[in-house]
Amino acid sequence: MHIEVNGVKLVYDDSGGDGIAFVTLHGGPGMGSRRGDWAAFQPLTDTYRLISYDQRGNGDSEGREPYSHEQFVADLEALRQGLGLGKIILLGGSYGGFIALEYALRHQDKLHALILRDTAASNKYQHTSKKRALESGFPMDIERLDRLFAGQMTSDEDFRESFAMIQPLYNVRRDLEEEARRLAAIPFRYQTHNWAFSRNQPHYDITSRLPEIEVPVLVTVGRHDWITPLEASEELAQGLPNSELVVFESSGHSPQLEEQERYLRVVRDFLGRHLVAE
Repeated sequence: MHIEVNGVKLVYDDSGGDGIAFVTLHGGPGMGSRRGDWAAFQPLTDTYRLISYDQRGNGDSEGREPYSHEQFVADLEALRQGLGLGKIILLGGSYGGFIALEYALRHQDKLHALILRDTAASNKYQHTSKKRALESGFPMDIERLDRLFAGQMTSDEDFRESFAMIQPLYNVRRDLEEEARRLAAIPFRYQTHNWAFSRNQPHYDITSRLPEIEVPVLVTVGRHDWITPLEASEELAQGLPNSELVVFESSGHSPQLEEQERYLRVVRDFLGRHLVAE
C-alpha cells in the first residue's frame, strides 16, 4: 500500500485490525526498509495494529530532498494523520531511533509509549564505532570506512561495497549465506545516506532534551552492538525520566532478530504494564 505525504509516496504494510497502532521506524538511511521490522514484529499483530513503512528515499518509497530529521518527523506525523491512527506506540531502531526521539520531542501527546532499539541521543559515539570496526579483526579499508561515516558515497554500488565491508560486524553469530542474501536484497540509495551522514548526523545531539520526554520508554540494546554501543543506550536510560533499559546479552545490533522470542516477550510485558495503566 502507499500513501502520499508531503509530496512523496510512502510505501507501507498494515496488518489492520482494531488494536492500538504499533508503528516501526527502520534504520539505515539509504539502505533500510520496512521489511525487517514487518517480519520481526508479526507476532504482535494478535494484539496491535502493526504498521511498517519505508521512509522517504528508502526502500520502495519515493525520494525527494530534504532528508532532514525535521522532514522525516513531518512525514511520520502526516502518515499518522492520514491513516487515522490516533495515539500510537512508536518503535525506532538504530537511525530510526533518532527520528523516534525527535518525533517524541515534537508530538509527545500522540504517543502511548516509545520503544528504542540500538540507538543514541547524539553522534558522539561515532569514534567508538570506528574504533571497534578497526579492532574487529575483519578486513577494513580505513579510507572507505571514513567516507561511509562522512556520507561521501559516490554511487549505489560504492555504498553496497562499503556496507559489505562492515556487514560482518552487526551480528554475534555469522551466517555467510544469510549475509549474501541480505546484501543482494538491500535497496541501496546513496543520496539518502549521504544527506543523513553529512548533514544530519554532525549536528545531532538531543541529550540535554531527554528529560522532556515523559511517556514510557523501553530502551533495548544488544550487548555486542558495535555501531550504537551499550554506552549510548545507558545514556538514554539515564536521561529519560520514565524509561526501562533491557540489555540482550547474545545480540549485536539487531536483538529483535537475534533474540526474537525474548525481545517480543520484553515488548509485550512493557506495553502490557504501561498501556493498562492508561
